[in-house]
Amino acid sequence: MSTDHQLVKHPALGLLVGAVTLTAVVGTGLLLREHGPGNMGNGLLQGGAVGLVLAGVMIWRVSRGRASTFERAWTLTGDEREDAVLTRALAVVGLLAFPLTAVATIAIALGALTEMVLFLLLVTEVAVGAVAFLVISRRS
Repeated sequence: MSTDHQLVKHPALGLLVGAVTLTAVVGTGLLLREHGPGNMGNGLLQGGAVGLVLAGVMIWRVSRGRASTFERAWTLTGDEREDAVLTRALAVVGLLAFPLTAVATIAIALGALTEMVLFLLLVTEVAVGAVAFLVISRRS
């Protein structure tokens, strides 16, 4: 396993990137709470917090050498095989994003709740990515 990635070699750089990302997420979330429709700001703050915590755990695991294939590929510290698996899995998500979005658009046009359809679209795309990564990783 290689740890040549800059965020792993230089923790201060990782902290700087994390601080800038945190500031952007909190600033945008607070603006959306004030001026956005419904509870969009709260959703962005909660989703951003979960994403930042997961990214922190992932970088911590990579720096300790206990990361999974996905974590090494996602943080760009994996080998060529892991990078290729992630690239192919993301290509599958990209190929299926258009028809899934078309189905979601039709569902909204037929009267489905927009929030629920968008939630299901996001969950479906994440599930497609996870399944594609697992299948491609097992086959290669």
